[in-house]
Amino acid sequence: MKREELDKLLEKYYKGKSTGEEQNLLISFFKGPDVPEGYEAEKAVFSYFAASSDLPDPSADFEARILSRIDEYEKSGKPVMSGNLAMLIMSTAAGLLIMVGSYFYFSNKNEPQDTFTNPEIAYAETMKILMDVSYRLNKGTKSLEPVGIINSVKSKNIDKNLKNLEYIQTAIDLTRVSVDKK
Repeated sequence: MKREELDKLLEKYYKGKSTGEEQNLLISFFKGPDVPEGYEAEKAVFSYFAASSDLPDPSADFEARILSRIDEYEKSGKPVMSGNLAMLIMSTAAGLLIMVGSYFYFSNKNEPQDTFTNPEIAYAETMKILMDVSYRLNKGTKSLEPVGIINSVKSKNIDKNLKNLEYIQTAIDLTRVSVDKK
């Protein structure tokens, strides 16, 4: 099959205007080994159709058999668990599992025990840890000193500029007063 003819058939197929005969022609073409490059996606699609066409159709009385089995089951009187009953049973079981799990979790929790028997050694270890924490905090805050200097310089400049603005505002007010008097 030529590319032009193949493209026309595919376009017709994708628009939904192809006949059953044209679809079968496409399926048989893409089943073969002579598929040109660039048509890998179409080959996968039509290969699926070829494979699914091998499935047998259900028998004529298929629907009737299913409906008769449903009727038999309903007539047998076997209790069917309703949705509300199932939800009640599952929520009760979940609650019991949470309670049992909580009991074992809290009952097996041991209180912390002292790791040192000698209080002097415990005090020395505590002081060692606190000194280490203090050293690290001081080292961290030392690197922030330039930020503090920047803030102090910035606040001095802002105060200076605010004073200049106050002088300007005072001059404006005095000018208004002298103009109003005239």
